Amino acid sequence: MVKRIISLLNKEFGGLHGAAFLLAASSLASQILALLRDRLLAGNLGPSHELDIYYAAFRVPDLLFATVGSFLSITVIIPVLISKLNVSTNETVGKENVSHFLGDMFSVFLSGMIFVGGLLFVLAPYFARIIIPGFDDESVARFIVATRILLLSPLFFGISSLLSGVTQSFKRFLVYALCPVLYNLGIILGVLIFYPIWGLNGLAYGVVLGAMMHLAVQIPTVLSVGVVPIISKKINWADVRYVVSRSLPRTLALGSAQIATMALVSLASLMASGSISIFNLSYNLQSIPLALIGISYSVAALPSMTDMFSRGKMNEFVDCVETAIRHIIFWSLPATALFIVLRAQIVRTVLGSGVFNWTNTRLTAAALAVFSVSILAQGLVNFLSMVYYSAGKTTRPVVTRIFSSVVVIVLAFGFSGFFVKVAGLRNFAESILRIEGVEGSSLLVLPLAFTIGSVLNALWLLYDFVRDFGWFSRGLVKSSLQSLLAAIMAGVASYQFLGFFASVTRIDTFWAVFAQGFFAGVFGLLVAVLVLGAFHNKELWTIVEVFKEKFWKSDTIVPTPEEL
Repeated sequence: MVKRIISLLNKEFGGLHGAAFLLAASSLASQILALLRDRLLAGNLGPSHELDIYYAAFRVPDLLFATVGSFLSITVIIPVLISKLNVSTNETVGKENVSHFLGDMFSVFLSGMIFVGGLLFVLAPYFARIIIPGFDDESVARFIVATRILLLSPLFFGISSLLSGVTQSFKRFLVYALCPVLYNLGIILGVLIFYPIWGLNGLAYGVVLGAMMHLAVQIPTVLSVGVVPIISKKINWADVRYVVSRSLPRTLALGSAQIATMALVSLASLMASGSISIFNLSYNLQSIPLALIGISYSVAALPSMTDMFSRGKMNEFVDCVETAIRHIIFWSLPATALFIVLRAQIVRTVLGSGVFNWTNTRLTAAALAVFSVSILAQGLVNFLSMVYYSAGKTTRPVVTRIFSSVVVIVLAFGFSGFFVKVAGLRNFAESILRIEGVEGSSLLVLPLAFTIGSVLNALWLLYDFVRDFGWFSRGLVKSSLQSLLAAIMAGVASYQFLGFFASVTRIDTFWAVFAQGFFAGVFGLLVAVLVLGAFHNKELWTIVEVFKEKFWKSDTIVPTPEEL
């Protein structure tokens, strides 16, 4: 039995579509477990001070991984591994080259992580007051302990990222696909088993367990392919400098984003109890369409864009970018409309259990609605950053990300003062989002600042792309307007269906709320499809043709990305 499992994990997936399907299935499974994770956290702890401490304790470890850990980014490691494997016709020599390279990277990473992580471990009491200025002394003490436990996770994630380069280079995609699933499973075990025993620290141990599982599942595969890090006495600093120089732009971008999030958490600690929890729970929910749309198109288009740019096919390069942008807009706008209209049903279905009450639902739903406005912008930022990476222009995404992070921080602190002092503004926001009289509404300035920063970031990148590579075709504007109209009609239709459903049946149970949101969403999507069909929307018919080819085996010829 064990041999069969190991054999399955070591199976090579050579086909593009087979690997893509496997990774997509893994992403879906990971998202489902992430929803279950958040439901368990919300149901057992609620948006409470306890959960606030837990989420706040992630900030320093996440910043550590975004800086030191991103040094081992697979987007940089994989090309180096493949080049070293292919540098010699002798497979054994190629694997030895890879093993020495991995050993050098491991040595440098481990030294840096131990030094920086150890420093942060010692300095935890000093930066605690910066991150959570609104917490009392007892809460600060618990935050320090949880942070120190969580500092182990970037270490495991970094080593796992290094091994992921090996598993992907040898096309062992199944084991790589299991990593995020096992990570979320570890956190779930922490909630169910460790939390009743050790309390808040048990949740932190669950995260560390998930990170260890993220790493451990790859070890047998790495051993089986015969590529094991070899620690050498003399490090090849040329390789280290190359990896660091290639990773630095991404490190700066991720680091600035983490600092902005840290600032938002710091501000939330000064607000009502549970504000940090609601901020994180609503952010996690809005990340689902982002992961399924924006990030998916970014990853899928990267190889084609890189190849076209390297060959000097600039017209095809711009056309490929435009095609991806049109599809991101096509999916993102309806998703935004439905998330805004169905926000209460989404939150109640996913998080509404245990101590997570209706008041918590209303406030989380309001934050989700504000976050959802930025779904398209976040998708475009991720994609356009990939565009610049594919073109070898790594500076531009870093500058825009740092700019947007500064904007988020400034606006968050500025808006918080206006929201408290200007009663008319506060009452208007509460009325629009239907949270009149709900305590803690001031936290809405956090997703608002985040949304504005994301939109400005996307607009800047779009402007730079047009300036650097040329204008898009008129078809992009036409397609975008069609998608916008379809999204508006979908939102209106879903809203009307919600009222109809509530008038014919009770909606005071989980399944009733789920059914109301599900059927309202389906009805809205049908209306969107009808609107797009009436306009003969190109993206809609492309998707229809793809489904016909895949499931009905028709002879329809689907245009390639280069032809669109």
